[in-house]
Amino acid sequence: MEALFGPPPPLNTISVSRSNSINRQPHASHYSFNFSAPSSLKFRPFHPIHHRYPKRVIRMQAVDEDYEVKQVRDMAAARKRWESLVREEKVKVLTPKEAGYAIQLSNKPLLDVRPSTEREKAWVKGSTWIPIFDVDTRFDAGTLSKKVSTFMMGGWWSGAPTLSYDNQFLEKVAEKFPKDTDLIVACQKGLRSLAACEQLYNAGYRNIFWVQGGLEAAEEGELEREGPQPFKFAGIGGVSEFLGWTDQQRAAAAKEGWGYRLVFSARTIGLFLAADAMFLGAQQVVHYLQDKKPH
Repeated sequence: MEALFGPPPPLNTISVSRSNSINRQPHASHYSFNFSAPSSLKFRPFHPIHHRYPKRVIRMQAVDEDYEVKQVRDMAAARKRWESLVREEKVKVLTPKEAGYAIQLSNKPLLDVRPSTEREKAWVKGSTWIPIFDVDTRFDAGTLSKKVSTFMMGGWWSGAPTLSYDNQFLEKVAEKFPKDTDLIVACQKGLRSLAACEQLYNAGYRNIFWVQGGLEAAEEGELEREGPQPFKFAGIGGVSEFLGWTDQQRAAAAKEGWGYRLVFSARTIGLFLAADAMFLGAQQVVHYLQDKKPH
């Protein structure tokens, strides 16, 4: 997300609430944006650097800290821009249900800006897919470093991949939609689509509709869905999805009953048994190697 305001923060760091109903006048609308800094920036203890660390390590730590400070500043600047876009109604706000009505009754097109990992699980029927960020498939040193960092900072748990901004995003949109199109823009949680709306408005689009909360906020039947999974499950992955420990899966378990829960309970037990077996196996290998050593 460097091209906009630095790398995207965790998707659960923004929430938007709207207090007016559909029938109220525009001037009665009120929106509130709540952002929180990435968890990696909160309550970070200071660890003094001792002389035993190489200068290269010290420089890398300084670069990382400067990078994170810049990320927070850029996020704050983006917050002000987005608040202005919504408050001044340069970008109109739709709930998923309202977006579904607009698609069915007015035949408005929906632009899906999600990455391929989310799009392939569920999508709105007839929608156009042009991701503003997609999975970074490069393997240069800088990209590999980011991938390792993403994995270690929670990607293994959430399944979140390393994404890169598509510099041709606006060109691809212009090929599909004239600037006078009534364009509905959606992503999984509502953050990346809001960034896309800002870029589209700056490029000359004036009839932009943003889906508040993203496709994840849609209840079953509000949007005509295609794909193997519900919209709410399109954004989950990693170990948390495998074990059924995401909020979306817990909500589904509460509705589906014990049969749904038993599947993930069995996976959890199996994971612990596998870990225990690996631990015991490692101990046996150590004992075997020790016995083989000459006395």
